[in-house]
Amino acid sequence: MNRQNGRMWRLNRTIDLSFLVQLVFLASLIVGSWVNLQRQLDGLQRDVSSLLESQKRSAEKAEVLNEKMVSHEFRLKNLEKDTLTAGIQE
Repeated sequence: MNRQNGRMWRLNRTIDLSFLVQLVFLASLIVGSWVNLQRQLDGLQRDVSSLLESQKRSAEKAEVLNEKMVSHEFRLKNLEKDTLTAGIQE
């Protein structure tokens, strides 16, 4: 019976060793995937920050253009009014 237990133990030890090797391999795959995911998230964060900054600059430019447009419209209305009053007076 001791012989069978000894053989059984060797068989279990072999299975346990292969299981440990697979477990270490799986753990390395998980860690590698996590590191890769962190790197991708860092890149995505930079892209989003850049996009937000670009959007902010675009909004500022649109605001400046809107102010210029209002100013030009005001000038045009004054010119039209002056032209109409000058045409009526003549």
